Amino acid sequence: MNRHYLATALCTVICTVCQAQDKMIFTPQWSAQAQFAGYYVAQEMGFYKEAGLDVEIIHPSLTQSSLSRIQNNESHATTLQLAQAMEIVDDGIPLVNILQTSMNNAMVIVSRKGVNPLEQVGGKVGIWNAGFGQIAMCMSIKDNLGYHWVPFASNINLFISGAIDATLAMSYNEYYQLLQTGIEIGENSVYRFRDHGYNIQEDGVYMTRDYYNRHKDQARKFAEASRKGWEWAVQNPDETLDIVMDYVDREHIATNRVLQKLMLEEVLRLLVDRESKECEFRLRPDMVEKAGQLMYENGMLDRQVTYNELIDR
Repeated sequence: MNRHYLATALCTVICTVCQAQDKMIFTPQWSAQAQFAGYYVAQEMGFYKEAGLDVEIIHPSLTQSSLSRIQNNESHATTLQLAQAMEIVDDGIPLVNILQTSMNNAMVIVSRKGVNPLEQVGGKVGIWNAGFGQIAMCMSIKDNLGYHWVPFASNINLFISGAIDATLAMSYNEYYQLLQTGIEIGENSVYRFRDHGYNIQEDGVYMTRDYYNRHKDQARKFAEASRKGWEWAVQNPDETLDIVMDYVDREHIATNRVLQKLMLEEVLRLLVDRESKECEFRLRPDMVEKAGQLMYENGMLDRQVTYNELIDR
């Protein structure tokens, strides 16, 4: 996805939507799955309603992306990875992070058994065409790997067919999909970014700064209720999985309970900061600085986006 298109799309968020003050439409960046469990819990357990909010969760699809919903003024907030948000801010669209869920990076590179991703210099590596691979592209440049990136939409077929040498995957999603196919993957064939100096936070909830400045109370209530949903999910994983599967079934997503259980377990692990061992729900200034420096030095930002640009001030 072209970053300038992404920025243009986000520029139009909400500003012309005529809704009641406490009405909020929230669009995750992907289809229904355990990655967004805390928001489903907050909805189904009534945490949003208790906060005085009328929240509607509307998912994107392969034919109508979250970006198109935002471009058409149909959503108030979305989830973004930190690197994506920094690109958008760099393009001149101010954003505010109202809640950070991910405290760790979930991205991995998976090669065929017995092949180390770091030895595949110039190899063909699958990457999401939706734009989630900024840190991986920086790593390829910084470590002189010269990967040839091959875009894919939403599955692992390129890797299974042998069309590519390796693929990017999320530790909570495509990685488990690969394992479910029965493909043998040795541990030396998996490169985990968080273990190699690239532990950059990922998912958070963002609003445009213009909308946030006009709806700070709504933003605060949504963030607090969403955090409550995630905390409930940590304490009640089985019941949370039931809620996730209700959303999956409602959206007719091709998945299964085993995969969603594995995803939920990993997503909940990613909530825990590796240093404090706590679910902090905060954007870490040091990670923003690391991401900004890495992306700037490798030509993905025109300037280094700062922590203060992404928070309430």
